[in-house]
Amino acid sequence: MAVDPLAPAERRLAVAAALAVALLCLAYAIVLTLGLLALPSSAQQIHEPWFTLMELLVIALAPAMVALTVALHARAPRQRKSFALAAVAFMAMCAAITCVVHFCILTLSHQPLFAESSWTYRLLSFQWPSVAYALDILAWDFFFPLAACFAAASVQGAGLASAIRKLLYASAAVAFAGLAGVPLANMQFRNIGIIGYAVVFPVAAALLAIVFNRASNTDADQPGSGAGPR
Repeated sequence: MAVDPLAPAERRLAVAAALAVALLCLAYAIVLTLGLLALPSSAQQIHEPWFTLMELLVIALAPAMVALTVALHARAPRQRKSFALAAVAFMAMCAAITCVVHFCILTLSHQPLFAESSWTYRLLSFQWPSVAYALDILAWDFFFPLAACFAAASVQGAGLASAIRKLLYASAAVAFAGLAGVPLANMQFRNIGIIGYAVVFPVAAALLAIVFNRASNTDADQPGSGAGPR
């Protein structure tokens, strides 16, 4: 199956996007852990400065994830480009929604007009039910797993390509599982989805950085290569 080669500039973009996703997710995990350790009670929300740092990291992560799916589309074989294009579309929807949510929380939640209003809790908080929380679930437990599924379907090949494909499918499955928190009205179930996009997906991104860095027309161990078992 023919593979579209990456131009040098495209390869640099692909490697940079994959590394950015992996490193930003690692930074987010570290900040989240520090924020949780600083809490006097598990029932409370994460305090400053950890909360603001987490918001900024999510906003930075979103475009990197879109760029990564664009790179996958550029490298995908012609017969698989429709899957990769769907991944780009769904990841863009995930990124747009999550950027709106976190930018609004970052810029509006501390404004006196919002901070002093009784309805702000139901609009901008991350405690269920709230508008911000519902939109965040839509982004990360619906559109993200769709993007990961289609990204996995666009990846072919053995070796690292096979591992990446399995990790992408796994991240999608776990993220979809987070939707169970909505009908059950229990966000502990929703937190399962975090493993999919904050733990499994960054591992796939790190492997993609390796693969893109050594990409060539004849390398059979690349996303999009038709060589080897599927």
